[in-house]
Amino acid sequence: MEEKNKILLLFPDGVGIRNYLYSKVFKETKNDLVLFHNFDPETITAIKQNTSISDSITIPVYNESVKEKFLRELICLSRLYYNAEIVSNKAILAYWNWNQKTFSKKIFYKLIQRIVPFYKNYSKILKLERKYQKIIRQNPFYDEVKNILKKVKPRVVFCSHQRSLKAATIFAAATDLGITTTTVIYSWDNLPKARMALVADNYLVWSEYMKKEMGLYYPEISPKSIHITGSPQFEFYQDKSNIIEKEVFYKKYDLDPNKKIICFSGDDTLTSPDDPSYLKDIAKEITKANLQDEYQILLRRCPVDFSGRFESVVNEYKDLIKEATPLWHINASKEWSAIYPSFDDVKLLVSTAFYSDVVVNVGSTMAFDFAMFSKPCVFINYDQENKKVKDWSVKTIYQFQHFRSMPNKNAVIWLNSKEEIIEKVIIQKNSSLEMNRWKEIVLEDYKTASLTIRKTLN
Repeated sequence: MEEKNKILLLFPDGVGIRNYLYSKVFKETKNDLVLFHNFDPETITAIKQNTSISDSITIPVYNESVKEKFLRELICLSRLYYNAEIVSNKAILAYWNWNQKTFSKKIFYKLIQRIVPFYKNYSKILKLERKYQKIIRQNPFYDEVKNILKKVKPRVVFCSHQRSLKAATIFAAATDLGITTTTVIYSWDNLPKARMALVADNYLVWSEYMKKEMGLYYPEISPKSIHITGSPQFEFYQDKSNIIEKEVFYKKYDLDPNKKIICFSGDDTLTSPDDPSYLKDIAKEITKANLQDEYQILLRRCPVDFSGRFESVVNEYKDLIKEATPLWHINASKEWSAIYPSFDDVKLLVSTAFYSDVVVNVGSTMAFDFAMFSKPCVFINYDQENKKVKDWSVKTIYQFQHFRSMPNKNAVIWLNSKEEIIEKVIIQKNSSLEMNRWKEIVLEDYKTASLTIRKTLN
């Protein structure tokens, strides 16, 4: 009997598991799926229960050498300068961490910053890239991975994130063995960030917009290698079985069926350090306007935010603010390799968007999740007086390159001060037509993403 084709799967984070294993991408595949991972045994057991993984192999220990790291970070900063120049947007440089905390890191990154002016020319950047590809092949990890690949003999190696360091070496070993490599550009905002660690045969992007970005930031990559597939994470919204029954949903999260729901979706602590203060502003203004009998706030924090920073606000307004905590499995270590979503979290997220009337956040992709049900999104567009991080500002956030994909500013509602909360959050006046146009630009054919990806892999 002929052996089935094998696809070796790498998921550097929990979102990859949700988007590619929980969706239909690999549901009807005729391939053997082999998970190449660093998850703990408990995680592997849970993943196998919900997916069609046939085998799993542990990735060997990877230690990045100082030389590898230096080259990788030098390439990143060189590309950030290059990207900022070609699109005339200095905000791109904010993707670099300019404030290192330890003495050794300060020295390390200062040296990179000193020599980067000599590598702004694109041909020199490509020389650095070739050097990096050569040096990762000298790491003992490369030989270990190569031996594993020789035994497994996959037809394709697939990675759900283009910036995984381990995957860069794994892809190098696969390429040298003549194995096809395919990676996904993780999100709509990733390409200007200059964090493309992988050299692959195929790159999967969400839309024509992202394909053009690839050509702009990585002109050395052939357009034939870039495939527009959409992102399967938005397919979940097309399946009505992912909507929890109203009575069950409202009871579980202590929601009042007679009140409208304002969803506040938190970002991670680095992207939006003042989220708790914004949540408090909304709760305060609703109470002040005596609208707490008509509205309730449902908080969904970022799944990897373990800071506990919302606790005091939730406790202060416990009758007004309810929590729909992301249903992610978290190991005591809280390492990325032990944090992943349950399939129930897919249903929770879809149901939150379905039952809420509006979502409020700082520039989050959740705008598109809510747009699946034609729900408006409010982008917070003012700074707190007492900022948690002195040099952080929403002004920087909205200058990021991916927001230039907006057809115009009316796609979302802009909350420019806390005094506007009642006017903007309660009385929403955004154009669903403009949001739909933005959705078409960024997401394109998201309804058939799984099928398109499957075809591309085959």
